[in-house]
Amino acid sequence: MLMRHRLTPALACVVAACVALGAGVARAQGAASPTLVELFTSQGCSSCPPADAFVGELAKRDDVVALSLHVNYWDYIGWKDPFASEATTNRQRAYGARLSRGQVYTPQMVIDGILHAVGSDKKAVRRAIAVARAQSPLRLDIGIERAPDGGLVVSVPGANFDGIATVWLARYDFEHDTPVARGENAGRTVRNFNVVREIRQIGSWSGVPVEIRVPASALTQGEGGRDGCVIIVQAESQGQVLGVRNLMLDDTSF
Repeated sequence: MLMRHRLTPALACVVAACVALGAGVARAQGAASPTLVELFTSQGCSSCPPADAFVGELAKRDDVVALSLHVNYWDYIGWKDPFASEATTNRQRAYGARLSRGQVYTPQMVIDGILHAVGSDKKAVRRAIAVARAQSPLRLDIGIERAPDGGLVVSVPGANFDGIATVWLARYDFEHDTPVARGENAGRTVRNFNVVREIRQIGSWSGVPVEIRVPASALTQGEGGRDGCVIIVQAESQGQVLGVRNLMLDDTSF
């Protein structure tokens, strides 16, 4: 059964949300960045394991960056999700305000910030990925270099863009197997992929080329999030995703 929080969500992709960006953009030069797929999930949700497994499938695609963001509003039913945070919950609520009339649910996949679908509905999600890709007016080719201190230098190129975008850093773990002792998944071992442990704003972009330095400490602080990171350039008010760059943190080839 689909897990819902307070309000009943639309079960189909919200294709009409593609017009919600409200900023004039023109396609940037360079390689197209992948499509961002964000699964909002909880280990306390009995409907989530199929969607969690689907993230593992999507993560194998070269044209997709798939992330699991665990929400905390199901913790009260008996199992406290160890990967849930207020930051990821607030991120979903911001999407809910834009895409689904204030409604949030699990498992929910948000695609490029403009479409959403039930995370276990593979057909709907794959269709939304194709639609988002076809309707994306801007795909920024984000550059990343390793800084001498072990941090990162993120380069966002210039493009014709009328607005302000947020540059996010999301750090994640590749995989976790968690024995769940209580709640709706009691007795099951839940497997999660690309689990976001931290997401933070590291800068902004307004169409002018910008270079953002991320210190090494920002890649190691806290618990987890040391396997990979994703740079996301996203229109203000958590709007359309304009560029994505995924990086394995143990990659020494760049």
